[in-house]
Amino acid sequence: MEIKAPNPAESLTAGSVLHPLIRVYFQFAHLKHLFRQGWLQHGITRERCESVAEHSFGVAVLALILTDIYYPDLDAEKVLRLALLHDFGEIYAGDLTPQHGVSAQEKAELERQSVARIFQELANGRDYLELWEEYEKGSTPEARLVRQVDRLEMGLQAAIYEREGATGLDDFYTSAQQALWDNEVIGIFKGLANLR
Repeated sequence: MEIKAPNPAESLTAGSVLHPLIRVYFQFAHLKHLFRQGWLQHGITRERCESVAEHSFGVAVLALILTDIYYPDLDAEKVLRLALLHDFGEIYAGDLTPQHGVSAQEKAELERQSVARIFQELANGRDYLELWEEYEKGSTPEARLVRQVDRLEMGLQAAIYEREGATGLDDFYTSAQQALWDNEVIGIFKGLANLR
């Protein structure tokens, strides 16, 4: 797994008395250091490659705006919470792609263990784990929207990389397109054709 720097949580002394929120922050700060592996595997340089945190930020902003414009009946706060937490499973599992040879079931379990580990020290940690599981299962309209926005953001990022000169990113567009089902999101995604 290619990273910019080690997980900051590794620098914490075991058994040291710290506020649980400090420990959680040091863990999720690793998303700033974790490259999106698929881009690296398709020739995006480390200097240009987005981190998982950058991707999560993009998903959160897109989800917030889309909810405000097209989905006012959804719980906007829940959408934002789901978007912010959706990649926490990668903190310890890593940004696993099909090239890593990990089964979908194993990947899901590794990511669940990661989220449980991160939030175990918080009094309401179970609530965060359940919210993350809601996203993974797509069990609510809010979670289903964020799952689509996750892929839409990937398509948008592919378009940016292509405009910077990258080639061979068709797999990202195909993957994104296959995950979209809502007409509004599909319409936005189809607009990317004007950039290619």
